[in-house]
Amino acid sequence: MSTRKRILFVAENVTLAQIVRLVTLARGLDPELYEVHFACSDFPDLVFLNTQFVRHPLDTLAPELAARALEAGKRLYEKPTLLRYIAAERRIIEAIDPALVVGDFRLSLPTSAELSGVPSAVLINAYWSPYARREGFPVPDHPIIKWLGEARTEQYFPRAIPRVFQHFASPINAARKKHGLAPVGSLLEVLTHADYTLYPDDPWLSPLDGAPASHRFLGPVLWQPDLPDRPHKPLEGVSSPERGGPSGALDFEGDPRPLVYVTLGSSGGVQLLPTIVEVLGRLPVVAVVATAGRIELGELPDNVVARTFVRGSDLAARARLVVSNGGSTTGYQALSEGTPVLGLPSNFDQYLATEVIVRSGAGICVKARQADAGNLRAALTRALSDTELSRAAQGVRERFARHDALATFRAFVAEACQLKARSTAS
Repeated sequence: MSTRKRILFVAENVTLAQIVRLVTLARGLDPELYEVHFACSDFPDLVFLNTQFVRHPLDTLAPELAARALEAGKRLYEKPTLLRYIAAERRIIEAIDPALVVGDFRLSLPTSAELSGVPSAVLINAYWSPYARREGFPVPDHPIIKWLGEARTEQYFPRAIPRVFQHFASPINAARKKHGLAPVGSLLEVLTHADYTLYPDDPWLSPLDGAPASHRFLGPVLWQPDLPDRPHKPLEGVSSPERGGPSGALDFEGDPRPLVYVTLGSSGGVQLLPTIVEVLGRLPVVAVVATAGRIELGELPDNVVARTFVRGSDLAARARLVVSNGGSTTGYQALSEGTPVLGLPSNFDQYLATEVIVRSGAGICVKARQADAGNLRAALTRALSDTELSRAAQGVRERFARHDALATFRAFVAEACQLKARSTAS
């Protein structure tokens, strides 16, 4: 019989980030020591190519439904959905009998693991931690801004936060009560609740105060797709037309103009891309835009090319500036290459990540709701000429280089499995 420990990874497929971070960590485990199981609703070839994981289809929230809920400021989950999630997760856990389960934005998973007697770990950015050092919370793009206006919303938002966080946490606490378990607290406690909390961040960039030993920093978990230069056949999910200038060249080899890499990922305000492209077309730059297949851009200026997916780290290393939705996935990717970030956040997570990057001195924020052509042009012009931004980004790169997230995660898994074995033996 195999002596390999089974590790179960479970991703909620709200954005691609939830899947790719777990896949990156799972790939780093020694296959001779661990049998990796992966559960989610979709297994795109772009992410799972050449993996040997045991896959388990699992019902998750549709990304388009999640996007609409976030835009409307509504809860993603209600109690019946979470109870259904718990039942499905417990079936998988009991069938696999893993030594450890690891989740990313699967709020029900720690409860399922607790009911099944299996230790759990959650992957969550440190800016969501209840122990995060912060002065307040940013105001995400929300329909109420149209009614109250920017100034009044900024004034009253801090007072609403406790009630809002309780409102978003109440379904999982109700689901736990149904199973005879104690509530875990408000939203920040819900997001970080597990036997272990793993932060894919740098502690200088996202400092915590008073966090218990079960909360651990891994360092940035970076991913880029394995895209051959000229694939013989298209990968699943990589099918939209790729457009560019007269030659359609991707790399602008030999062009002396600075390179700008643009991606709003799978959850940014994709409606901004045409305006961004128009502004870039009038600047002395060359630009590569990754659309993630979410929009057709039509005719592009000669200095701009568009692709469905690109190798983001490779482009960030060559770019003078990365324009993103402000989230940690592309933001940390850019900073790991010492490249400044122009963040265009819309949802809460993106605003929190952008705050961290701006606070480091390596980024600029233009709120998505204010990203008109004039504001974008001003921000792009400043970011491309600001030597302090570049210097700060290089400093963050040096900090990131001190981390080996995969090695840290391997050590954590070995420790967690040992503790589980000792607990079982006793």
